[in-house]
Amino acid sequence: MMMASGKEEEEEVVSIISNKQVVLRDHHVTGYLKESDMCISISTITLKVPDNSKGVLVKNLYLSCDPYIRGHTKSIQGGYADEYFKTDSPIIGYGVAKVLDSGHPNFKKDDLVWGLTGWEEYTLITETESLFKIHHTDAPLSYYTGFLSMPGMTAFTGFYEICSPEKGEYVFVSSAFGAVGQIVGQLAKLLGCYVVGSAGSKEKVDLLKTKFGFDEAFNYKEEKDYDACLKRYFPEGIDIYFDNVGGKMLDVALLNMRLHGRIAACGMISQYEFDKPEGVHNLFNIITKRVRIQGFMVLDYYHLYSNFLGIMIPYIKAGKIVYEEDITEGLESLPAALVRLFSGKNAGKAVAVIAHE
Repeated sequence: MMMASGKEEEEEVVSIISNKQVVLRDHHVTGYLKESDMCISISTITLKVPDNSKGVLVKNLYLSCDPYIRGHTKSIQGGYADEYFKTDSPIIGYGVAKVLDSGHPNFKKDDLVWGLTGWEEYTLITETESLFKIHHTDAPLSYYTGFLSMPGMTAFTGFYEICSPEKGEYVFVSSAFGAVGQIVGQLAKLLGCYVVGSAGSKEKVDLLKTKFGFDEAFNYKEEKDYDACLKRYFPEGIDIYFDNVGGKMLDVALLNMRLHGRIAACGMISQYEFDKPEGVHNLFNIITKRVRIQGFMVLDYYHLYSNFLGIMIPYIKAGKIVYEEDITEGLESLPAALVRLFSGKNAGKAVAVIAHE
């Protein structure tokens, strides 16, 4: 049997390193998500793309923490948990990364990219359809976990493509301080709409009005009667409801829609922790008020990404849109950051710094 030379042994040792990951303890999580439902695991990874593979090997720099991940961790009829999560595998989410090796012609070593990756230090990305090269590095790289990536695209396509807004319309945004909501509200204001947002604390409500330019905002936790609340802020009704929460707020918004109103069903964060989601009872208003309600997935609109950048990059440079981030350090911070999203304790787009270039 031939023995490997010392040089070959050294190269093999160097190419395989430890890889810290955040994994779920169980495939499906019932009840309220807890930090203890996740744990840190140590695996190994070869720092080279396998021969004949079009995969891309990356070092993760920033990882995004988003509410939709909760939907991946539980068994929901019509959901997609099994598509993303496998036992003993890292949680899947969006991130910013640096390419270490590539078998794909569109990506090369040292490229900066954003897209779906693992909650781990290094990831071999084999499905590259949702991987984008970062060309505009004058914006903070962390923005490519939010403002300039999936959440920003969600806000952009949901507002313009789904809601078909017009100047002067009345717009309501729930979870308005979140990664998507804060962008939707600012886009609506730039168009000349009247905008009201809901958030979960006095501090967030104040920032929505003073930093993000919302006309009004309210703390949903302090409102005992959502119907009276919406009638107070929208005495003439709502033209556009950008729904990030579902549940009771969606039910009451249906009562307050104007004729030919539009609802973009973007998220259901109020329902993700329930094993049996709350029902919606005011659906007859969809008929009588000719309301159009449409769910959407941002994945269907990534072909518009260059158009999105062409509009949003100038907005950043001109200071017309601002963005709030809640940045933590290290993989170890991600379980707590994910849990915080569902108590409203996050202070903007949740993102973890995994490594500095």
